[in-house]
Amino acid sequence: MSEDISYRQHRYLIMMGIRVLCFAVAIVLYAAHLRWLVLVPAVGAIFIPYIAVVFANGGREADNVRGFMEHRMNLPARREPSDDGH
Repeated sequence: MSEDISYRQHRYLIMMGIRVLCFAVAIVLYAAHLRWLVLVPAVGAIFIPYIAVVFANGGREADNVRGFMEHRMNLPARREPSDDGH
């Protein structure tokens, strides 16, 4: 399990590094007055965190692979009418 967590953390940190790089490239392009080209790395810097979080939270599959459980009514037990009239 710890190898899985380590792998996911490593992948997350790499993706965040790519995000920082995209952000830096966007700033350089903006400073160089290439305003339309700024959109490409800026979109990467905006959407990479979402993708990184989804990948980081997507751990191992659950051991229970039965699928959906059938619905079972959880009703109280029925009371039988008593002979004494109450």
